[in-house]
Amino acid sequence: MLMDIPSLFRTAGTFERRLSPGAYLFHQGKKVESLFVVTAGEIQLVRHQTAGNALVLQRAFVGAVVAEASAFAETYHCDAVAGPDTSVRGISKPRFLELFRTDPNLAEAWAAQLAREVQTTRLRSEILALKTVADRLDAWLAWHGSLPPKGEWHQIARQIAVSPEALYREIARRRR
Repeated sequence: MLMDIPSLFRTAGTFERRLSPGAYLFHQGKKVESLFVVTAGEIQLVRHQTAGNALVLQRAFVGAVVAEASAFAETYHCDAVAGPDTSVRGISKPRFLELFRTDPNLAEAWAAQLAREVQTTRLRSEILALKTVADRLDAWLAWHGSLPPKGEWHQIARQIAVSPEALYREIARRRR
């Protein structure tokens, strides 16, 4: 039976951290010392492009592990930024690896989690390969269903790698 991954973060030796909106959980290039699961709010993994654009690689909500692949990396490959009212639970990387190596249920659950993330990443890659803002927005809507409140549209722009202004123009065009 697969282990419930969030339950791993409720075992002995874990810790809780609250983050202010916009605070960094970790920075790209820093040594991986802990793994985290979101317990409230949202963490976004952000990679800053050379042209200055920010690309959201992951939106981790309650119960999601942040940057799962960092368990097997020396350094984080992106920044992790907190949304409003965000808390995480953490476990040290050495403790995680000890449990991973000794608990086959955890290893299988972790592999299943990574497989789901690969599927999500492939879908995001398909969206980013589309040429127009309209096509990218159509694909995003097919995946997510509907637009969030207007104040959150800039997050969609980051996820589909377009400027907020281009996204707003496309949304306005559709609402005419």
